[in-house]
Amino acid sequence: MPENQYERLPHAGDFERETGTEVFYLAPRPVPTGMPAFSGQNLHQEANEVFLDVGAGQASVEFAARAYIGSVMTLIILFFFASGFGAWLRRYKEPFVDGWIDGFSTPPMWGFIACIAALAGYNMFRIIRNLGARSPVRFNRQRREVALVFRGEAPVYVPWEEVIACVSASQIVTQYAVMPSFALMLGLRNASSGDVYWVTIPGGNLSLVVSEWEAIRVFMEEGPAALPTPVLSDEEFQEGTVAYFHMCRGVYRKEHWWPRYAFGFLVIQFCSGWTLPCHIAQWVNRRPKAVFPQEVLDWSQPLPDEQQANPSEALLKESAEIRKAFAKGQNLLDYYQIKFAEPATESPAATG
Repeated sequence: MPENQYERLPHAGDFERETGTEVFYLAPRPVPTGMPAFSGQNLHQEANEVFLDVGAGQASVEFAARAYIGSVMTLIILFFFASGFGAWLRRYKEPFVDGWIDGFSTPPMWGFIACIAALAGYNMFRIIRNLGARSPVRFNRQRREVALVFRGEAPVYVPWEEVIACVSASQIVTQYAVMPSFALMLGLRNASSGDVYWVTIPGGNLSLVVSEWEAIRVFMEEGPAALPTPVLSDEEFQEGTVAYFHMCRGVYRKEHWWPRYAFGFLVIQFCSGWTLPCHIAQWVNRRPKAVFPQEVLDWSQPLPDEQQANPSEALLKESAEIRKAFAKGQNLLDYYQIKFAEPATESPAATG
């Protein structure tokens, strides 16, 4: 499992399964995945000929805010109906409406709900604070190195071919149902301390998560011209934005009968804040992050061709072997003989 320290770095193709979570490593040794480069993180806007900046997407903040709001609203709704049921049982002793109002306005229960709301607010504050304390991960393709900066700390530099990348597959409870959850996890190992710093980028399914990594990989190996450009507008393309929310609402309305749309989308989304979590996520995304110190800015300057780093012989050899397997019709999971448990059956297909 992804850990904060490693005695031995994993390798592309390693697979781990533990307590309902499966992890498939794509790097170190960032070999081709056979998947098309595709990104929901607007990577094409954050790249130039020298470096690419990657940070946590808005979707994770939006989901956290929606989960906390939904939890508090669920308590209030349950309390509302429980007090109504209690008033119905006492209807022969006192008027039903008066009993319902008295029950619903019980101070101890509202004190409990206030404590839960305060705890949720504190957790959101911690999430927002932690996101602001860390810079984006900067991938420098000319130096073939990766940099990460925490506010007030020295930069951490990691060789590109030692970056840990893995796909995590598990089950989570969402506002819709119990669903499979996938994420791309990037680990940067501090050579001096052995600590590993993780950045998590959630994705919709296994193929999308692998494609997210492939977009980073092709930038480092081929340059910014290889990055994908979204077909949709930027906000519609980014999960966690208001535009994305309304696009999903429109699709849900077209694809489902109106009772299911009303109770399966409108009621659930209204009780979890409607577009408020999206506004929170976009506000967090606009907040200043930890800035890169002058040392990293100097490190980010272009290098003459003769000073630029080249791929290792080991990476070139393994990449060539994998491409031969793709040409024979295998995909990445076939090559490493990996099989995810259901429902994570969307295998990365070979694209040549």
